[in-house]
Amino acid sequence: MIDGMPLVDAHVHVPLLDTVKPAWREWARRFGSAEQLDDVWAADGTPRPARLDELFAAQGVDQAVLFCEYSPKATGIQRFEDLLPIVEHNPARFRPMANVNPHLHFPIADELRRQLDLGAAGLKLHPVHGGFRCDDAALYPAYHLLEERGAPLVVHCGTSTFPGSANENADPQYLLPVIRTFPGLNVILAHGGRGWWYDAAAFLALTYDTVWIELSGLPPKRLPEYYARFDLGRLARRWIYGTDWPGVPGIDTNARAVAGLVPAGIAPLVLGGNARRLYLGLE
Repeated sequence: MIDGMPLVDAHVHVPLLDTVKPAWREWARRFGSAEQLDDVWAADGTPRPARLDELFAAQGVDQAVLFCEYSPKATGIQRFEDLLPIVEHNPARFRPMANVNPHLHFPIADELRRQLDLGAAGLKLHPVHGGFRCDDAALYPAYHLLEERGAPLVVHCGTSTFPGSANENADPQYLLPVIRTFPGLNVILAHGGRGWWYDAAAFLALTYDTVWIELSGLPPKRLPEYYARFDLGRLARRWIYGTDWPGVPGIDTNARAVAGLVPAGIAPLVLGGNARRLYLGLE
């Protein structure tokens, strides 16, 4: 907990370093803490679950959602199975998130079902790094399965600087037919429209009660600027806290900064309540 509030970091990356491209490792050291990186990853590039667990406990993180990614053109192949040793070390703190890429997985629902059955909290899609649009009909069987299971869809909704990124695929308008076709599917916009789409992301979150904004990769002090056209207190009810760790110096520092932007009664929803309900099935 942090300042008496449960804290969930809903956007965490802990890959085997030999599965990601050099640009990912450079990003982690540029925006994160080199000391933390050297502590959590062993010399051979393998994460050390016990050290990660201790670090997150020290920063007040009650639960963390771990991401994998199948994006060979941009960041590499971060396998779902590579997350499981971390989850097994402390399943009360760590929960994995599934990932599929329509260029690599077929039948796509079968691969998603496999990862969900192994404990995934939901599905993360990365259209920017994976090179696809989220309105691709090939993804609809996955959406149907998510809706059937009551599991959320997390979509990268923001620009990326990694070589090979197709930033045009992050446009949230591509999710409109998905939202209409699957009204029972919760859709979380990771990075909240970063770049060109803050207004569009906020509009969707305030229009549809199944759409949420996840704050990873967004400096807290810039949030009032990014969403200046909206009532921040009202919009914050739709926020989910996440950091994009390890690309952040401190999870607890960012959490306190975000909490300071919103009314006291809404801060517990942002820092943990919304994520605990949507990702973890906890009220």
